[in-house]
Amino acid sequence: MKPAANNEPDSNEQNWNPDWSCSMAHGRVVHVKLESGSAQITAPPLPPKPSFMGPEYLTVLPASISSPQSSQKSLSEQTDPPSPTSKGSADKAILPGNPNVVLVSLGKILSEQKVQTTKGKPTSCTQCGSVLDSAYDNMVNTCYFCQDLDNHPSLPQEPPAGYHDNLFLLNPDEKPLSAEALLLFCIDVSGSMSMTFQFYAFVYNNDKYCYKFVQEAVFQCVQRLSDQRPDTKVALITFNDQVTVHGYGSFPSRCLRGAELTDREYLKAVAGRFSSPPPLSQTKDDLQRQVMGLSESGTTALGPAALLAIAAASRQPGSKVIICTDGKANTELGNLEVEDNDARTLLSSTIFYQELGDYAANEGVTVSVLSIEGTDCRLDELGRLADRTGGTVVVTSPNKLHHEFDQIIDNRTIATHCTVTLLLPRSLRMKGEREAGHKGSRDVGNVDPDTEITFQFEHNMQVAAPAPGSHVSIQLQVRYRQRNGQTMLRVISSERTVTDDGATVLSSLLLAIIQLNSSQASAALAVRGRFLDARREGELQRQLIERAIEHNRSVDDKHTYQQWVKTMEPIYKNIFHFTRPLTDAGAALLYTMKHCNRKSISLKNKQKLPGVQP
Repeated sequence: MKPAANNEPDSNEQNWNPDWSCSMAHGRVVHVKLESGSAQITAPPLPPKPSFMGPEYLTVLPASISSPQSSQKSLSEQTDPPSPTSKGSADKAILPGNPNVVLVSLGKILSEQKVQTTKGKPTSCTQCGSVLDSAYDNMVNTCYFCQDLDNHPSLPQEPPAGYHDNLFLLNPDEKPLSAEALLLFCIDVSGSMSMTFQFYAFVYNNDKYCYKFVQEAVFQCVQRLSDQRPDTKVALITFNDQVTVHGYGSFPSRCLRGAELTDREYLKAVAGRFSSPPPLSQTKDDLQRQVMGLSESGTTALGPAALLAIAAASRQPGSKVIICTDGKANTELGNLEVEDNDARTLLSSTIFYQELGDYAANEGVTVSVLSIEGTDCRLDELGRLADRTGGTVVVTSPNKLHHEFDQIIDNRTIATHCTVTLLLPRSLRMKGEREAGHKGSRDVGNVDPDTEITFQFEHNMQVAAPAPGSHVSIQLQVRYRQRNGQTMLRVISSERTVTDDGATVLSSLLLAIIQLNSSQASAALAVRGRFLDARREGELQRQLIERAIEHNRSVDDKHTYQQWVKTMEPIYKNIFHFTRPLTDAGAALLYTMKHCNRKSISLKNKQKLPGVQP
């Protein structure tokens, strides 16, 4: 294994959120392959799957074999792999990329009910925070994961054996929440919503203004929810040069304008007095009447409207805010219509949306942003709200708004305030995380049933590598709040075997996991403007996938690979088409890739860039 270079791409680091995600495999014994020195050691054959093997979200792929010399070659200089049937085949060859990836299938972990709950806080190591087994009850200053064997030779050098899965209710005295989550539509009714008439009349042969499509989409969503989920609580906020919180029944509508739209604390105070609406079974008719009565005019006070909507939704964690707009925010708070040379105003707006995304995530609110194709909304900035909160960024045609609304609504939040921590022994280190050590934590925030993230790891060159055939343990900790507000901690520890045999590595790779890893990591880099690093990350993992396909000769893998290459085409072939700031289509595409999962990775990405062929 080569030591991490100083200029190695950090695929996860962001100023506002370390949330680079990827995925991994199911129920197979996968070995950690590490370079253990110059001597070639033959690893033992893959053992059968032991009875303690857990679900797929804790599978560890084999680590890559690489060397400082090979890493200095450019992509074009690297030689093709030898045939797996030839002498000196892949079992001795240096593998490109990094197959050491751990899947954390959060949707599955947080929805499982099979694990018995333990009340109270677990015993933890005071140094690294690992949750200790009974063997370590009296060892609170150092444990297997943080031990330094040179200074503590008496400590046990073998990892905790087997597979352990525990679920803790951290605060048993917490009073569960009972209120239903809120769905809040935040709709643009500015003048631009009628000025796009000529474009849509020509493209769709339809003489309806843009806002008419939005009206009908919201109307239909309300109707469907009323029929299928009548207990759903739905609210409506609209914005142009003023922001209107639409009332219901005896609760009157409230309009904010002028100086009211520049004071953040005042907007939050207004939201704090917001009365949560009754279920749709009582409000459907009033809500649909208000939606169809909307008219368009004025500027686009999107920033104040987004803040007000998120603050109102924050009263119930798990709520959703759907922002629909066709133009740039152009009032004082969150102005995105400034020229690039107005650096001070632009920076202020960037910080505003970063902080607003953090605020939403901390309150358990998911924000999705939809814009209309053919318009410019600066989604590279506005999309940060969705990126931070686990929402969706979509550029769509007006006649597909209803479908996009339905997809967002149906993807329900199952947990909030989620933080994931992965602990490794000191002989391993995180790769692509802010922390370069043996422990990595990621603030995920809101989780839906399909949320999947992954971590990469590699050998820590400062510590002797585990010997092939030996065992290491890793521990996954997932802290989150259930929809009822109770704080939970899931702790999964699992033992894995080390190998330095390339054939074992290639045989055990699950390509869908590596592909997802590559998609998310490359997109995370590209979103931050690191386009060359994004291409390099994608190319290295693609070479690893191609090597595995050649070794395993799987027809199914080849088909999966071909579909995935189409999704990765913007990274592989069109990376130089990207500029800063990103276009709306480019931002939507990259944000979608960054948060994709195994379910979506095989589908052709809906968002297309100009010049990108399907």
